[in-house]
Amino acid sequence: MGNILILIFFSVIVSISPPSYGYDSLDPFGNITITWDFLSDNGDTVDVRVSIYNFQLFRHVEEPGWKLGWAWKGDEVIWAMLGAEATEQGNCTRFRGQQKPHCCEKEPVIMDLMPGTPYNLQTANCCKGGVLTSVTQDHSKRGATFQMNYIKASVPDSGGNFSMPENFTLGIPGYSCGTPFQVPPTRFTKDGHRWQQVLDTWNVTCIYSQFLASPAPKCCVSLSAFYNSTIVPCPTCSCNCQGLPGADCVNSDKTSVLQLPETNHGEPPPPVIRCSHHMCPIRVHWHVKQSYKEHWRVKITITNLNFVKNYSQWNLVVLHPNLRSVTQVFSFNFQSLPIYGNFNDIGMFWGLPYYNDMLLAHGDNGNVQTEVLLHKDRGEFTFKEGWTFPRKISFNGDECVMPSPDAYPRLPNTAHITSPPIIFFSMLLLQILF
Repeated sequence: MGNILILIFFSVIVSISPPSYGYDSLDPFGNITITWDFLSDNGDTVDVRVSIYNFQLFRHVEEPGWKLGWAWKGDEVIWAMLGAEATEQGNCTRFRGQQKPHCCEKEPVIMDLMPGTPYNLQTANCCKGGVLTSVTQDHSKRGATFQMNYIKASVPDSGGNFSMPENFTLGIPGYSCGTPFQVPPTRFTKDGHRWQQVLDTWNVTCIYSQFLASPAPKCCVSLSAFYNSTIVPCPTCSCNCQGLPGADCVNSDKTSVLQLPETNHGEPPPPVIRCSHHMCPIRVHWHVKQSYKEHWRVKITITNLNFVKNYSQWNLVVLHPNLRSVTQVFSFNFQSLPIYGNFNDIGMFWGLPYYNDMLLAHGDNGNVQTEVLLHKDRGEFTFKEGWTFPRKISFNGDECVMPSPDAYPRLPNTAHITSPPIIFFSMLLLQILF
């Protein structure tokens, strides 16, 4: 009876506890924040500035970019917009005259404008095609802004001076947004001397969950070392298994021409990957290449097995205790991520601009690679028990499937090394005695 009560107690605790699927131990405070600034109240209309900031250390937003959505509480209508545009105008038949509102949708979806948009349609910090870089890769391009003028609801909201929309979405797989909350008004200056502030400011926080983004992983890791001839491949069925529903793949050795799958306008095509035992679109190979007196060298290769996708502004995050002693990195950018104080064992790699910052689709050029020179820390470095291999690897913010530690390449059996001297001295002793 006691065991049953304990099980019921833990079941209740688990059921009432909030899910932690959005927590990332490598970036525990990462999020995308939507800031809604009320600039002016014009009586029947309101001017608003909406900003989107990426506060994630390594996770970025790539093409086709963000598509910000929300739900009006009343019958508000977007009259004009700069720096972005609504995907649908909606039904605006209740408005007479030749000039129509920009969007009459109850739940509008807003998308960024492309670079090169005419200046009369732009606003500051706009027009990046919906792409947001991570904080580490390019701090200056991690935000986007647009302005709009909307007509107030015919029935005013009794909650305050301004009616804040609800049910915000980013239109990016894996992201979920919370409810808006009020913060101190945004302050700004034009000349650096006089400071002004907006009428009101609200924030919306959106977090990423790999489980929501995809039911299966998107990358895997293989391992090898100079002291062992065994190459440990990615675990079988890391991302999917051949023959299962949805496990479509192409054998590149038998296919010469590929036809891209049909998709909706602006939507990325579904992955078309090369057939493999792991069925992952991305494979990361970690090779312990060489050992010196005071240093050791690692070669990292990232291979794209997706025929229809280029990865722009890609990045790789590695968890390894020796990353605190990186001496030199070749062909990649590198930055340490001291997330937990002095525990400096997390590092981020990404490509050099105009050289290898884009990982091309599967083919002869569908890979990028680097070599890393690390210092051997005394009292800690060892080749034993797979210490030289990473503890965790993520590609573009998604954790990769690692091989089992039991399968890691190991040092040769020391018995084979020590046995010849033992035999030699044994024979010498026998000759002396007899």
